[in-house]
Amino acid sequence: MNVANLQLEGLIMAIAAINHVLVRKGVLTVEEIDIALRKAEASETAEDRSEGMSSSNRDAINFPIRVLELANQCQPEADTPSFSKLARMIGQMKEPYNDQR
Repeated sequence: MNVANLQLEGLIMAIAAINHVLVRKGVLTVEEIDIALRKAEASETAEDRSEGMSSSNRDAINFPIRVLELANQCQPEADTPSFSKLARMIGQMKEPYNDQR
């Protein structure tokens, strides 16, 4: 596996852990984090940003956001699932894009 992928995996899980602490301490709610992540995903899939981009490239851009969204949904009652489990869940939930590529 590419070392950069491992670094990104660690970063994503660190952000998920920080989000969990922010919710547990009452700094943010699960809903507030969810809204922020949905806005991030929406800005990355906007027509002007994704025009001419392949579905696989859009998936790559949105993958870390979706991992964080799933990890956020596990709060606060449970520990965050492993990265590999979250990645599998994303693959199972992925919806196709409406493009002709």
